[in-house]
Amino acid sequence: MNQYLLSIYQPDGVIPEPEVLDPILRDLQALNEEMQSAGVWVFAAGLHPPETATMLKAQGDEVLITDGPFTEGKEHLGGFTVIQVEDLDAALHWARRLAKVLRNLSVEVRPFQS
Repeated sequence: MNQYLLSIYQPDGVIPEPEVLDPILRDLQALNEEMQSAGVWVFAAGLHPPETATMLKAQGDEVLITDGPFTEGKEHLGGFTVIQVEDLDAALHWARRLAKVLRNLSVEVRPFQS
């Protein structure tokens, strides 16, 4: 079995109103429960906004610490799910389901190194 990271990218900006967000969160919870029942779900989490991030980078003997994301963009990593499945086809099956639940958000599928 292989583990895959399903990364969820969301646009920067205002969080959608409850009437938009609540049905998505309900559908996401249902999908997480389905993945758990299927035995593929390992771990999932949402992340705080990018402005809560702290970046560290070694420069010689010093470590530079800065606030916020390392790169500027119009989207950021908003959350993720780790699944354990047989192969990429199985990972893509669950990623398609996740993308449908999340409507217009992008989902990246990436395998963990062995």
